[in-house]
Amino acid sequence: MSRTLLVGGLLFVAASSAVAQGFSALASPPRFELTADAGSRSRNVVEISNAGVQPAKYRVRTADWTLAPDASVTFYDALQPGSCRPWAAIERNELTIPGGGRARFRFEVAPPADAPAGECRFALLIEGDDPAITSGDAFRIPVRGRLGVIVYVAVGNAAPKLEIVKIGLDVVANKRVPTVWVRNSGNAHGRLGGYLTGTDAKGRELEFAPSSFPVLPGETRALALAAQSGPNEAVDPALPVTVQGTLEWPGARVPFQHRFE
Repeated sequence: MSRTLLVGGLLFVAASSAVAQGFSALASPPRFELTADAGSRSRNVVEISNAGVQPAKYRVRTADWTLAPDASVTFYDALQPGSCRPWAAIERNELTIPGGGRARFRFEVAPPADAPAGECRFALLIEGDDPAITSGDAFRIPVRGRLGVIVYVAVGNAAPKLEIVKIGLDVVANKRVPTVWVRNSGNAHGRLGGYLTGTDAKGRELEFAPSSFPVLPGETRALALAAQSGPNEAVDPALPVTVQGTLEWPGARVPFQHRFE
C-alpha cells in the first residue's frame, strides 16, 4: 500500500514520499474514461515514453486505489472489496524503452455478462525497474519512481448524479478560498465545469473555474473555485467577492451566484 498525490489524471509515487531522480516515464493519455456494456470487451492503448537519454526498463501492473479529501491517493496491491481488476488484462508486465523512445502498451477491460451498472476504477502503475539514488546530508537512499494512469469504465447506464449541497469559504494552504461542496449520489464519477466571473474587493475583474477534481460515487467533496485575472494568471481574490455564471456537470446546467465574504 502506498500514498501519493493526484495531479491531473496522473498519479506520481516514490518510496519515502520522494520523487525518484532519474525516473523519466511519461504516459498519454493521462487517464481513460471509457464505457462498456456487460459482456463486452474494451481494448485500449496507452503510450509510454522515456524522456531520458538512456534505455529504461519498466514494470507495469494494475492496482486498486482510494481518494482522500486532500487529493492524496492510496494504492492497494491486494484486491479490495468490490474490485473490478479481475476484469482487466495487460499485455505484459515488463518493457524496455530506449532513451527518447516510446511504446504502445495495450490493455483491455471485459465486464462479465452479469456485471451490474456501475463504474469500474483501477490504476495502471508504471514503475522504474532500476532504483535511482537520492542523496541526503549523510546518507543515500535508493528509491523507485512510479507513474500511475487512472482508468474509469462506466458499465451499462452508469452515470453521476451531482448536487451542490453547500457554498462557502474553505481554507486551502492557509488561505480562504471560494468553494462549493458537491455530493454524488450516482453510480459513476463526475466533474464540475462551467464559466464564472466576479469583481473582487480590489476592483479586479476575475474569472473563476471550478476544480475538475473527480467526485466519486457516494462522496461529498469540496471543490475550490480558482480565480484568474487572465490566461494562466492565478490570483487570490480579495474578499468580499460576488461570483456568478453557470456551473455544469453531466446532465445539468445551472445558474450560479453567491457572495463570498
